[in-house]
Amino acid sequence: MLPIIGLIIGIIFIFGLGRVLGLSLKIIFNLIVNAIAGVITLYVFNFIGKYFGLVLEVNLLNSIIVGILGLPGVALMLIVQYLL
Repeated sequence: MLPIIGLIIGIIFIFGLGRVLGLSLKIIFNLIVNAIAGVITLYVFNFIGKYFGLVLEVNLLNSIIVGILGLPGVALMLIVQYLL
């Protein structure tokens, strides 16, 4: 349930920031699609990664990061987890 809440918060943030900055709806739509792809990637990564010992915690902060950044957010969390 938390990734969905994070995704919704991220989408609202992207939409609001895009409108404030005057971005076109096409760019905002692309960012939202990227956020949805990021959440799906997080679920798939956790499903497959548990067999290899690579699991990203699904919590509100990670969900918001993935909701805002999308696929690069998943990569960022992997890098941070590896470094820490």
